[in-house]
Amino acid sequence: MVGCFGEQDFRQIAAPRQTGDDACMHDPVAVDAHRDIPRIPASAGALIFDEAGRLLILKPNYKRGWTIPGGQVEGDGESPWDACRRETLEECGLEVEQGRLVCVDFLSPRPRRPDAAPRPGGVRFLFHCGAFSDKRLQAVTLQADEIDEYRLTEMDDALLLLSGPLRRRVSKAASAKRCLYLENGRRVRGVSR
Repeated sequence: MVGCFGEQDFRQIAAPRQTGDDACMHDPVAVDAHRDIPRIPASAGALIFDEAGRLLILKPNYKRGWTIPGGQVEGDGESPWDACRRETLEECGLEVEQGRLVCVDFLSPRPRRPDAAPRPGGVRFLFHCGAFSDKRLQAVTLQADEIDEYRLTEMDDALLLLSGPLRRRVSKAASAKRCLYLENGRRVRGVSR
């Protein structure tokens, strides 16, 4: 037997996950679904601070600007929380042990630029992972094939370096007391604050 959404028989019940008490069950409806059912890309990011309240940001070498640790949710059934933890470990060598979902942001698909890949939009999950000690942050080890450098920076300075939707998402969610729903990094009329 394999974990959730492994390559074995999808109709088996997987062993309980280490992250909670509920067993992960395979969904035969999703597995047998027609390929024409829409799929929405998803990614997850981590807000990690130092004890002085500075935000950890990363400079990727595959796109312009700065970002936060995180990345795409794998299509094999990986959860957004697991993707946040995996991507943070891969990109900067930090193990995320706890977090709080502070934002779900729907990004609308955008037209393809002539010199770039498609921009399908999707759903972005943002987790506040707390303040790490200086000792933990000294363990930052960058993924050389994706990340060129990192900084711990004051929020105002970080917001100047982050891309538009990510900037809006981080600025609204970093101090949020509960989870926010945004679209393209902006609040949505009719959705409670």
